[in-house]
Amino acid sequence: MRQLFITVLSILLIGTLSAQQSNVKVDQDRLEKRIFDLAEFGIQPNGETERVAFSDADIEARNWVIKTLKDFGMAVMVDPAGNIIGTRNGKNPSLKPIAFGSHIDRVPNGGNYDGCVGSMAALEVIETLNENNITTNHPLEVIIFPNEEGGVMGSRAMAGNLGKSALGVVNSTGYSMGEGIMRMGGDTTKLNEAKREKGSLAAFLELHIEQGGKLEKEGLDIGVVEGIVGLNWWDVVFTGSANHAGTTPMNARQDALLAAAKYIVAVNEITNSFEGTQVGTVGRIKAEPGAPNVIPGKVTASLEIRDLSLEVIQKVYQAIKKKTEEIAEASKVTVAFLPLDTTAEPALTDTGIQKEIASSAKSLGLTYQYMPSGAGHDAQDISRFAPAGMIFVPSKRGISHSPKEFTSAKDMANGANVLLHSILSLDKKLD
Repeated sequence: MRQLFITVLSILLIGTLSAQQSNVKVDQDRLEKRIFDLAEFGIQPNGETERVAFSDADIEARNWVIKTLKDFGMAVMVDPAGNIIGTRNGKNPSLKPIAFGSHIDRVPNGGNYDGCVGSMAALEVIETLNENNITTNHPLEVIIFPNEEGGVMGSRAMAGNLGKSALGVVNSTGYSMGEGIMRMGGDTTKLNEAKREKGSLAAFLELHIEQGGKLEKEGLDIGVVEGIVGLNWWDVVFTGSANHAGTTPMNARQDALLAAAKYIVAVNEITNSFEGTQVGTVGRIKAEPGAPNVIPGKVTASLEIRDLSLEVIQKVYQAIKKKTEEIAEASKVTVAFLPLDTTAEPALTDTGIQKEIASSAKSLGLTYQYMPSGAGHDAQDISRFAPAGMIFVPSKRGISHSPKEFTSAKDMANGANVLLHSILSLDKKLD
């Protein structure tokens, strides 16, 4: 009889705890205040914030985050790549951690929300769990990645993909990656120790602003990210013949810039001719010799193609290449496509985590849609060794990497609540 009483009591307690967890919500005002508090690090006289990775403002902001995590009772470490990792113990230490977080560094003259929303939401999730006395089964890790804007440095190191050549890359602060890592308390001589083995995390989730206008346009609350697009870059070199602009008849010219101009139009037309969400861009062009009175003899233009499928990227590329070669022949110039090292493979998010995100959004009464991410994120590299998922919240007018970047407190809280409930749900279902 006593055992029956204990069993019934246990069932009732579990039911009470489940009800408690289903009703728990983040503090919207507190989350927004942290966004504003973070924006104070690097504040300029004009009211805007400059916080490029490795800068004094970045170091100060990181120290503030570390102190906050410690105040929550978490064990905090900075790994050899400069990743800030705060750990909250779970009931079962043998279980693999569920990790979540983002970055706090910014592009020059950037905004207060890119990366920062996911990072401050991670802090809010921990504080919400603390004040509701909720202990998860899995250990939890809050990860704040360094120098995301300068090459997803911290997450690349975790995936084992940060090569030695990258350490010499210098950003606008004047510090190289290697110098920046050391400034942040990392250790470039031990970068291999930052690498995480495949399967070392039960799951990773990243909340982020959309950095586009789809959610706002459709009036939706949440984006369930299906994957992060891959990208390929090329230099496209047109070679004609430089000659005097005043003495060379129009029908006798080998104008490399004219061919390049037709190529730019073709990139837009061909990319649009395919079904799907692929994008093709020419963002850089250089004409030589570059004088008003000389017909350009050489032009180097860029080509970037992004999509969730490498196959689609190649199909678009081959179609552009074929059309460009036809343009070159008709223009009496030559053309060469030179692939560049800046290439990222598409990273699909875990379908199980996608479902949990969608289910959490639905249970919270939020509208959502499945969508790709056209921008790169830390989750892209983490997905190489752990099941990863991403949650998007709307960006006002689709603006990002700008002081005009904005996401409302309500939208941030919606995303943080989906993050919180997805973590709690995964905590019950994952081994």
